[in-house]
Amino acid sequence: MPIGPGGLDSNGIWQFGEDDSEALASDLLNLGMGSVSTAISTLGGVLQVVSTTKTDATVISVAAYSFTGNVSGLTVAITPSATSSKVKIEGVIVTARETSLPSGSLRIMRDSTPIGIGDAAGSRPRVTTSVFINVTSGTSSIAVPFSFIDEPSTTSEVVYAIQLYNNDSATRSFYFNRSPSDSDSGAHPRSISTITASEVAG
Repeated sequence: MPIGPGGLDSNGIWQFGEDDSEALASDLLNLGMGSVSTAISTLGGVLQVVSTTKTDATVISVAAYSFTGNVSGLTVAITPSATSSKVKIEGVIVTARETSLPSGSLRIMRDSTPIGIGDAAGSRPRVTTSVFINVTSGTSSIAVPFSFIDEPSTTSEVVYAIQLYNNDSATRSFYFNRSPSDSDSGAHPRSISTITASEVAG
């Protein structure tokens, strides 16, 4: 048992006295001197992590110069514990577009608001990231990472999602977690896409 001012509480946990030389350690280690969440908020750190993984293979048709709605199976909900908290949104999508036109973009959404996007400039679409690759066969897809630190300033639940953009003058198909041709062979792997939200103390 520790020696010094203090005593056992009703749960049998030693409570250091404020004049004890170990009181500072007690504060930091939460030995009866405050809650863990309060200590983490004071020191800074990750308070919670929520993640969603999309494992199914899907095809999404997107109109010319348009965004999709939220990609099904790739949303994550988190409720910040303080208005000062930040939320780090990160993940990766594995996608491809029609073989002859391998380009597209994505943006991160917080509820109905796009976040982590480029500045406005005329009629140019504002996105989080774009992909331009040369695909020569129907076996190819690409992993597209994304990351952004958001400041939602709320303690209500927020939902983060991903939307795709078709930067072509005709309707095109995007393929998720699969190749465009998706033949049943070793040349056409299946994969996953993920999105993770981490609350960080402000």
